[in-house]
Amino acid sequence: MQLRKENALLTPFTCTWEPEMPDLTSNTGGIISPNPFWLASAPPTNSGEQIQRAFDAGWGGAVWKTLGQPIQNVSSRFGGLNWRGTRAVGFNNIELITDRPLEANFREIYETKKKFPKHAVITSLMVETRAEWKDIIKRAIDAGSDGLELNFGCPHGMCERGMGSAVGQEPAVNQEITSWAVEYSTIPVLSKLTPNVGDINPHGMASQAGGAHGVSLINTIKSIIGVDINTFVPVPAVGNKSSNGGYCGAAVKPIALHMCAQLARNPQFNIPISGIGGISNWKDAVEFMVLGASSVQVCTEVMLRGYRVVEDMIDGLNNYMLEHKFEKLDDFIGKAVPAYDDWGNLDLNYEIVAKIDADACIGCNLCQVACHDGAHQCIHPNPGESFVPVVDEDECVGCNLCQIVCPVDGCITMEPVDNGFAPASWNEHLTEGAVLRPKKGSHG
Repeated sequence: MQLRKENALLTPFTCTWEPEMPDLTSNTGGIISPNPFWLASAPPTNSGEQIQRAFDAGWGGAVWKTLGQPIQNVSSRFGGLNWRGTRAVGFNNIELITDRPLEANFREIYETKKKFPKHAVITSLMVETRAEWKDIIKRAIDAGSDGLELNFGCPHGMCERGMGSAVGQEPAVNQEITSWAVEYSTIPVLSKLTPNVGDINPHGMASQAGGAHGVSLINTIKSIIGVDINTFVPVPAVGNKSSNGGYCGAAVKPIALHMCAQLARNPQFNIPISGIGGISNWKDAVEFMVLGASSVQVCTEVMLRGYRVVEDMIDGLNNYMLEHKFEKLDDFIGKAVPAYDDWGNLDLNYEIVAKIDADACIGCNLCQVACHDGAHQCIHPNPGESFVPVVDEDECVGCNLCQIVCPVDGCITMEPVDNGFAPASWNEHLTEGAVLRPKKGSHG
C-alpha cells in the first residue's frame, strides 16, 4: 500500500475503484447527441442564449422552438392543472410558434452550434407551401442544424391556418410534405406527430413512406384545462375569452407511452422514435426507451423546475444502466416491446391475490373502502381485535386497486396463485378450445 506524508503523519492512501460508465450516446435517425435527453420545441428553446445554458447544464440536444412566419402570441398563454396539493400535474398552453425574426433565430442557431459542436441542434419547422418549405429548410441547414423536425402536431392556432395538427391528422398530406422536406434536406428529417387521432399507426407509416428518418411523438393533446367558475371564462383567459390549447405535463405520459409502443411494435414501422410526453425524471425516460424510443424530449418539467433537472436524469440513467449491466442505450431500447400485446393474447388463467403485511399496515382502511365501493368486496374488517383487514382470497380477483390506494409502500403485495390451470388466452380459447379457470368475484 502506498503511503503519503500529510501534516507530518503517515496516512494510508486508498484508491476507490469506479466501474466504467456506460455510453449514453444517442442516435435518432442519424442525429447524434452525447446523451438521449433533448429539450422539446417549446419556450425553453426559444433562443440561442437559452439553449446554450441548457447545454451547459447537461442536455444532449435541443429542438429549436418552431420556426415559420413569425406570429403574434396572446397574453395570457399557460394554464396548470392542480391535483390534491400537487401543482401543475397537467399543463396547457395556447402559445404558437416563434414570434422572433427568422434572421435572429438562424444567427443564434449558427452561434450555438459553433459553441457546442458535439450537441444536437434540431430545428423545428412549420410553413405552408412547397416553396416555403424549400426555402426554410435551406436556411436551417445553412445555419448548421443537425436535423429537422417537421411540426405536424400543434393543436391550436396553427391548425386553423392549415398547418400543425391539420397536417398530422391527414396521412396523405403528412406523407407529401415529409417527402418535400426529405427531397430538400441534406440532414435527417423527423416528423412530429399529433396525438389527436384515433390510431397513431397510419400517421407514423405516412411519415415513413414520405422518407422521414424518424418520428417524434407525442405533440400536445387538444384540451381545455379548466374554467374560472366566477367569470365563466375558460383558462388561460385572454380578456373575456379563451380557446382550446395543448395539454402536456406528467399527466399525459400514459397516452404518450401507448402511442410510442404502438409504433414500436408495428412490424412495418422501422424508423426511430424520439419520445415525448410527461417525462419528469430518469425513470420516465427509461420507460419510453424500453418501449422503443432512442431519445426523449422534455418540455414541461423544465418549464416548472429549470434546466438542471437533467443532472438527475443523467445520474439516474447511468445508475440504471450500471445496475442492469447495460453498456450502451441499444442494449435496452425496445426491450419491453415484446411484452406489449393485444388483450386477447393475455393469459386468462394467470391468477394473483392481495396479501397484507400485518407489520406494515397502519390501519387506515383505505384498501377496505376502495375494495367495497370500487372493486370486488373481498377485503373485510378483521373479526378479531386487530386493525389489519382480512382478504377473502376466494373472492379476490387480483385487480390491484387495494395496492394502488395503500399509502404504505410494500404493505400490500399481489402474489401469484398456483390454480392448476395451464396458461390460456381468450384467442386460444376461441380457436383451440383452451380451458379457462372458473371466474372469481361475486360482483365481477
